Amino acid sequence: MRAAAIQMNSTADKQRNLATAERLVRAAAADGSTLVVLPEKFNVLGTHEQLLDGAERLDGPTLAWARALARELRIDLVAGSIAERRDGHDKLANTSVHIGPDGTDRAAYRKIHMFDVTIAGREYRESATEAAGDEIVTSEAQGVGLGLTVCYDLRFPEIFRILAVRGARVLTLPSAFTAVTGAAHWDTLVRARAIENQAFVVAADQVGAHPGGAESYGGSQIVDPWGDLLVRAHDGEGFVAADLDFARQDEVRATLPSLANRVPAAYRWPRGTGA
Repeated sequence: MRAAAIQMNSTADKQRNLATAERLVRAAAADGSTLVVLPEKFNVLGTHEQLLDGAERLDGPTLAWARALARELRIDLVAGSIAERRDGHDKLANTSVHIGPDGTDRAAYRKIHMFDVTIAGREYRESATEAAGDEIVTSEAQGVGLGLTVCYDLRFPEIFRILAVRGARVLTLPSAFTAVTGAAHWDTLVRARAIENQAFVVAADQVGAHPGGAESYGGSQIVDPWGDLLVRAHDGEGFVAADLDFARQDEVRATLPSLANRVPAAYRWPRGTGA
């Protein structure tokens, strides 16, 4: 399998964003990629008001576009994430959808961890407009287990371990990691999630300034199960791609069997943690 991570500088201009996404997905497919991952909120990224204005249902135009493109190119497309509007919900969901080569949805994951933090004096309150999901989601692409995550999930190793135990061999990470936290932690955390789960991580990040003053780090990359960096993006929009060697993954898991050597019976959450 050849996988690609798309790096974008999305704005509040949905048509511009979709045109850029299509150009880059087509280029990645022409390069031989059969699994393509778009970044977080690839279709609209901006202020809370702009996200609300640009939010769509899963049967809306953005995912209709993604389904048609995946079908035409015969690829597995992880449609990064979109701000999803749901009937009966006051808040949006931050939703990543895996679409198969036949253009049908294989899985939808709603981001579990809300980015409610203060970084370098700037306050981020994702929960002001979005509600957290509550389900860990795996899928399958070309017979290979796929684990779906989004951005801030990267800081919570529990979700990645559960995905690996459930059979995920490739972990997808659409992101809009901030420039400050990205410079400090992005590469280390992506590599750690790959090493500890002996899985490929395909991390597609936003890059540059967005409306409302936020700035994303970039550094989209693909890391292998040994923790080796296969490819990493430069600044600006584009894509990076690498061949995923599953025989090598099997070798890593067989010779250093950390997943097999887990001792679940000994893992007890401390009292009072809510676990």
